[in-house]
Order: sequence, then structure tokens, then C-alpha cells
Amino acid sequence: MTAGKSSANSSVAQSTSGQIHDLLMGRIQRGELGQDVRLVDTAVAAEFGVSRMPARDALMRLAHEGYLEPTTRGFMLPRLDHQEILEIFDLRRLLEPRAAAMAALNLSDEELKALDDIQAEAHAAMAAGDIERLHRACEIFRNSWIAAVPNVSLRKALQRYMTQVQAVRLMTFADQANHPLIVAGNTQLYQAFCRRDAVAAGDRILRFVFEGEAAYLQAHEEAHNQTATSSAQAG
Repeated sequence: MTAGKSSANSSVAQSTSGQIHDLLMGRIQRGELGQDVRLVDTAVAAEFGVSRMPARDALMRLAHEGYLEPTTRGFMLPRLDHQEILEIFDLRRLLEPRAAAMAALNLSDEELKALDDIQAEAHAAMAAGDIERLHRACEIFRNSWIAAVPNVSLRKALQRYMTQVQAVRLMTFADQANHPLIVAGNTQLYQAFCRRDAVAAGDRILRFVFEGEAAYLQAHEEAHNQTATSSAQAG
């Protein structure tokens, strides 16, 4: 095989691996992978119709980025316990206000228009009682403003704890009483972005994280009580 042909094949493999990586990451961010799902390189390769190597490269990259963790039989979502989730809330309080402040000064008019459209979708989904649609709109809103953070290292740090964000969303979205709080929080954050008000954006996201933690703690307590009740009834 010539050096040129080898280089071309390598480029194709990297491109294929990148596409698989992005598709799998999208599934993770949309909450489509359960905690019990195992991603095995051979199965992923078969799904996408490629060889094992680019599939494994994509999975390893996702593990390196913190989206997955390797096991003896494939890759799974990181298993975050209650204490780890609380610790990541602490991390979010430190990082997200600065990120939101930077996004407020960096979002383009086109990006602000896109956020406005996403917020309209969230309001429509909430009015229709469509939890899945609302979940998706809130995810797109968050990912969109984070994508506008000009500090690449900060942006990547925020993206690495997406698993925790999804875990909290899955627990708190089940209670429709939380939906108006979530949509109102995003609306106020969007308004701060439109004013290019870095201070207000940072303050709003900080309060949003505190509100998210309170909702998570309530959902966690309710789940714990339900488990205890079920165990008592079984006994």
C-alpha cells in the first residue's frame, strides 16, 4: 500500500469515527441512553456499517471526554451517585455564571434569534403538556448558549458534566410543577442575553443552578421515600 493511499484511508477512518462520535454524543445529550445500556464496539460498528476500529475510536473519545466510562464489557454512562451529583452542582455554581456572562457579550444577532425560536418552542411544548418536546427544547437552549462561550476550555468543561445535567433533568421533568420554573428561568436568561447584560446573565444562571439543585433534592427524597415504602410493603 502506498503512503498516499494509507493516508487517505486514515483520513476516512477519522472522519467516520468523528461522525459516530457526534451521533452517539447526541443520543447521550438527549437522554436516549439508559444507565443499563452497554455500548460495545462491534455492535456500534454493525449499526453504522463500518469496521470495528472507527467505532472503538469514537467510544474511546467519548470516554476521554467524560460522556462514557469503559467497563469489561463495553462502555456505559458514568454512574453518578447522590453525592457526586451534589458536588457537580457546586462545580456548576463556580463555572456557569462566568460562562453565561461571556455568552451574553458574544452571542450574535442570528444566535439570539435562534434562542428566541427555541424559547417559543419551549412555551408551546409546556402549554401542550409535551414533556419530551419540552426536554428537547431546554436541552437545545442550553447547548446553544454554551456553544457561544468564546473560552474553549470553559466551554468543554461545561459540556463534560452533561451526564449530570441529564440525570437531574430526567428526575425533575417528571414533575410538571417544575416546568414553569424552568421555562421562566430560561426566558429571563435569554432576556439578559438580549440586553448584553453580563452581570444579569451570570446572576440568573446562578439562581437557576440553585433552583435546579432544590428540585433535584426534592425528587431524590421522593424517590427514596417511594423505595422505602415499596420495601416495607414487600416485607
